[in-house]
Amino acid sequence: MNRFKRAATIIIIAEALLIVLLNVIYLAGVKHSGRYYRVEAERVVRILEQDEDLRKNPGNIDLKQFTMLKRVSVFDASEICNNDYVVEEVDGTLYRIEYRVSENGNAVLLMNIGLVTALLLTIGVLIYIGKKVIAPFDKMSSLTEELAKGNLSTPIKEEKSRFFGKFLWGMDMLRENLEDSKSKELEYQKEKKTMLLSLSHDIKTPLSAIQLYSKALSEGLYDSEEKKQEALLGIQTKTEEIKKYVDEIYKLSREDFMELSVNPGEVYLKDVMEGIEAYYRDKLSVLHTEFSVEEFDNVLLSCDKDRLVECMQNLMENAIKYGDGKHIGISFSEEEDCRLITVENTGCTLDDNDMNNIFDSFYRGSNVGNQKGNGLGLYIVKQLMQKMDGEVFAEKDGDNFRVTLVVRMA
Repeated sequence: MNRFKRAATIIIIAEALLIVLLNVIYLAGVKHSGRYYRVEAERVVRILEQDEDLRKNPGNIDLKQFTMLKRVSVFDASEICNNDYVVEEVDGTLYRIEYRVSENGNAVLLMNIGLVTALLLTIGVLIYIGKKVIAPFDKMSSLTEELAKGNLSTPIKEEKSRFFGKFLWGMDMLRENLEDSKSKELEYQKEKKTMLLSLSHDIKTPLSAIQLYSKALSEGLYDSEEKKQEALLGIQTKTEEIKKYVDEIYKLSREDFMELSVNPGEVYLKDVMEGIEAYYRDKLSVLHTEFSVEEFDNVLLSCDKDRLVECMQNLMENAIKYGDGKHIGISFSEEEDCRLITVENTGCTLDDNDMNNIFDSFYRGSNVGNQKGNGLGLYIVKQLMQKMDGEVFAEKDGDNFRVTLVVRMA
């Protein structure tokens, strides 16, 4: 903001100096013209001195050769003259030489009015830009930094700016969503920690019983075979109990790690595909990967648009990551009341044995190589599609890999 103020001040000062400079140049020209009419008057005197006929009829002098002179006549004190003039004596006769120094007084006034108006417009535009563009942008400069620091509790002040009003509103919505997600995450972590502590505490009871049975058996405290069998049965029972608790902890740590919410609605297929095609056509052109999108009917789908776009993005990113980079294509088909959207890539090296597990959480196939990932992409796609009353399936055809989204039509 301070830099803008400095730049605006420099612009205003420069325009003001330009106005002063133009006026100085003009006034200097007027002053020069004031001296020049005397030179022309002297020339007329010499002409009159040399030509007797012109002295008798000075009005016959050709004034086209003079820029300042308007009329030459014998001086008559009683005659009214509207022009400036000088009186010169030639051969005992007085002559009136009329001149006009400047006829541009109105032009100068208009020039100054125009320049001052331009200056005022410049000041107005700079003030407008400062208040409506620079000031809101200056406020936003610290916004992303605060969001990055995790400062999500302070609301973003709304602006009615036609340039940033909607953007700031969207940023505030993002802040609220992040804050809500953070609150849910903290609550989830709290519940998860409480559950883990509870399960850990519950494990101690059967574990203590196993320790007692084991100690009793090792020290020969049971004098009959029947009691020994009862102790062994108790150990087995408590072991099964501990296994149940361990399974619960395992499930808690694997399946309940995220919340995938869906907002059901209706959206045209074209609205989903436009963004996907535009983005990945540019991205794949940089990667020199052939990209094709089959023609499709613009049907109305019953789904969450944002979540369907997310599913498409996951499939495209997988195709880029695990394909050979030669070709990626999107095709469409119809089955009963559903629209099928298929993403296909070449260069699939996935083992057939992996096909049954690729939609499991944290599962990574045999073709991952050095690619980074967490094995959640296809798992998220499956969860989202099922929540939208749809489905997803995958198939391998030679070195081609296809994943198909089944979306219900509205």
